[in-house]
Amino acid sequence: MLTKYLYLGFQKYNESLTRENKSFIKEVVEDKYGPQAIIGGVTTYQQSPLKNEPMEKGTWFPGVRRTGVIARKIGIYPMWMNDGTKVFSTLLQVVDNHVIRYIPPGEFEPARKPKKKIRYPNRFGCLLVGAESEDPQTFTKEYCGLFTSSGLMPKKFLGRFFVSPEAAIQPGTPLLASHFKVGQVVDIRGKTIDRGFQGVMKRWGFKGMPASHGVTKTHRRPGNIGSGGTKARVMPGTKMPGHMGNRHRILKGVEVGYTCTLRLPRMVILRINTQYNVLWVKGLAVAGGTNSICYIYDTILPFRKPTEPPPFPTFYPEDLEEPLPNDIYSGKLHRFSSPTIIFQDTK
Repeated sequence: MLTKYLYLGFQKYNESLTRENKSFIKEVVEDKYGPQAIIGGVTTYQQSPLKNEPMEKGTWFPGVRRTGVIARKIGIYPMWMNDGTKVFSTLLQVVDNHVIRYIPPGEFEPARKPKKKIRYPNRFGCLLVGAESEDPQTFTKEYCGLFTSSGLMPKKFLGRFFVSPEAAIQPGTPLLASHFKVGQVVDIRGKTIDRGFQGVMKRWGFKGMPASHGVTKTHRRPGNIGSGGTKARVMPGTKMPGHMGNRHRILKGVEVGYTCTLRLPRMVILRINTQYNVLWVKGLAVAGGTNSICYIYDTILPFRKPTEPPPFPTFYPEDLEEPLPNDIYSGKLHRFSSPTIIFQDTK
């Protein structure tokens, strides 16, 4: 149902509105959601207060599952470790995230039911998270109704995350980049770049046929696709030409970067900017192009899960006596403000 309403959005019609009509609608929107402002480097509206009392905060324990965030991939950046090793990082900006709705475990029904029976079917609930506030005029009435209970502006992007009942968050709560900690391993889900219909050499990396010596018009063809023998058919899953990209892929913090002598996991957070809500994640393999949307959450790998309690159920700025610094670095990362070479006087 959510996907249906989302597809109906972003349709602009020529409603023949005058300047007076547009200014009146703008005043109504600002009276309901607050004036337009720039928060964390993103143009949005003033954060709406919670309509209900905040939920009671649970206690973190190993194995509990927290919510994730929606971020934009804004580029890549080289960084250096303390031992001089050069590593590349991907910059992900958490853009105007808010909790829209919480669905308890007994009421939540996934869109796709698993084929195999689950041992604990009612173990997790669901948190609906939205990102990037948008003018209500660009959406349908039904889609805007999803945000009535939380009192928030309609969001351009939505995402659902499985959470434990102890990690439930009150709708209307903002989610920041400080939801994660430096050095934490995360999983990132994104959609790969759409390449269209491609051949086997680009899609699967085939070598192709020889360029000369009697080869005619088969230089980029796959070659034989038969299995031989009495089977006499093309086996399922054979690599052939077809549509490349435009698929959701999850990059898990499983592979170790062998180019780095520190042997850090690939999807480890190296740096966090709390002013603009930007995460520096080690690696270049995040699915999607620049300015694409991705979903970040705690890793589900058993040996990469956090051993120390992260902000639970999320980061609340009011819980701190002093605000966080603008930049939080990993202890193994070299800061650009630190000296690179130190000379000592010798006699």
